[in-house]
Amino acid sequence: MPVISTNTAANTALRYLNNNSAAQSESLAKLSSGSRIVSAKDDASGLAIATSMNADISALNQAATNVTSGTSVLNTADGALSNIADILTRMNALTAQAQSGSSSDDDLSYITAEYSQLMEEIDDIATTTTFNGVALLDGTSAYSTGVDFMVGTSSTDIITVTLDGADTTTLGLTTTAITDSATAQSAMEEIDAAITTVSEMRANVGASLSRFEFRGDVISTSLENLKSAESSISGVDIASEQTNFTNYQTLTSAAISALSQANSMSQSLLKLLQ
Repeated sequence: MPVISTNTAANTALRYLNNNSAAQSESLAKLSSGSRIVSAKDDASGLAIATSMNADISALNQAATNVTSGTSVLNTADGALSNIADILTRMNALTAQAQSGSSSDDDLSYITAEYSQLMEEIDDIATTTTFNGVALLDGTSAYSTGVDFMVGTSSTDIITVTLDGADTTTLGLTTTAITDSATAQSAMEEIDAAITTVSEMRANVGASLSRFEFRGDVISTSLENLKSAESSISGVDIASEQTNFTNYQTLTSAAISALSQANSMSQSLLKLLQ
């Protein structure tokens, strides 16, 4: 029944206009953000899952950085240990030279001078080899008891890096002067034991490096899979959403036209009174 006190048609058209306009705005927001879940009401459970995945992705990104840091620490230590091993090899040659039987007192003094300098160099390397301001091989820093690197999404998912001291005292090098064949022989025995110790240290560093390398591969794979899964949950299907946006845009235009027609109905009814 047509009346002029309440324009029911206009109210209906306005309701549809508001609904279509809101849907159009939501669709545009999804297209603009690239996300299927703009607000919690779009997909509450999907939002919860995607949020958890994003947290894991963030943790794994930091874990990847931690793996890089741990690898750098170990490479730095290995480089220093390699230099120490070279020095020990030279010191071993000096002790062998001192035991040749043809070395004069002057020769022994020259050997002792170089031997002492090489001892000092080992101590310098052990004390000055640092990473981010922390000594690695002095035997007193945190690395001597173990430093943890978080390499996963849990605080318990760690790799511990432990580096023993590599100074002359720790390596058991007590002979400081090569004065005769006997001291040279004693020094050679100490050097042989020190070379074995340094080789074991490098082997442990190499094992840890291998572990970090494999863990880095695992993290990369996990990140790839998590990002793909998160994208499938929260990422918007551009083609489908563009179709939705076009539909809502058309419905909004139709509702505006219908509202305009409905608003003119009252004026048409008033003509009946003329």
